[in-house]
Amino acid sequence: MFKSVSVIGAGTMGNGIAHVFAQNGFAVKLIDVSREQLDKALATINKNLDRQLAKGTLTEDAKQQTLHNLTTLTSLAEGVKDAELVVEAATENVELKLNIFKQLDEHAPAGCILASNTSSISITKIAAATKRPELVIGMHFMNPVPVMKLVEVINGYATKTAVCDQIVELSQTLGKVPCVVSDYPGFIANRILMPMINEAIYSLYEGVAGVTEIDTVMKLGMAHPMGPLQLADFIGLDVCLSILNVLYQGFGNQKYAPCPLLVNMVTAGFKGVKSGEGFYKYSSQSKELVVSERF
Repeated sequence: MFKSVSVIGAGTMGNGIAHVFAQNGFAVKLIDVSREQLDKALATINKNLDRQLAKGTLTEDAKQQTLHNLTTLTSLAEGVKDAELVVEAATENVELKLNIFKQLDEHAPAGCILASNTSSISITKIAAATKRPELVIGMHFMNPVPVMKLVEVINGYATKTAVCDQIVELSQTLGKVPCVVSDYPGFIANRILMPMINEAIYSLYEGVAGVTEIDTVMKLGMAHPMGPLQLADFIGLDVCLSILNVLYQGFGNQKYAPCPLLVNMVTAGFKGVKSGEGFYKYSSQSKELVVSERF
């Protein structure tokens, strides 16, 4: 089993992935081009560990050991030179990920497994940018990583069965539930989720029901913890649009075409929680859910 793990990208997903590995005893190198982003990630991890401490699910010793297991670096080459596993969690951008994997292939040790946390980009395409496609796999965590149990394990066309078996076992070691899927657009999670979100946006766009009504029906009628419009805001409307475009281009099926309202909102900079407004308005002063006056 792996001991040394490198995580590329210190954003929301990257710092969550680093947190979970470090808490489970792995030596973790968290790598990002921005020192400011790395400092912010450490502060977030600290805050989340304190939350676990307050709930009684973590001891002070375990918190300190988790932080001790974490090292931050701005150099990719330095950060992966001794890695047994690399988990890439950079921005969901094809060209960026292909460039990162070319660098990982160059600087990581020969037997190192290269995993991507991508939510929609083809693992086969990413693997083709390397000279070790058989060692490339998808390891798609859910947000927030320390809380959510699911890990979608995605086999590229050339991924070795033994590599998949190792990642499944590793996910279980992290206290997660792995689900193995094949490499087709959207995998399984987003292939099912995004059309639902898109249909909810279409229903709003066509005046079938309001924001509150759509989300309430799905929460109370279908037992979803949050409605599809609130969930879209949480994921990021720009991310939802990007994934829908991957599905639409990948399958060429009209049912995946992004709703024009979603396209307009993202174009105008209304991306949900991250921008302060999407279908709802978000404020650090209040946790109350307030529907945007645009609806």
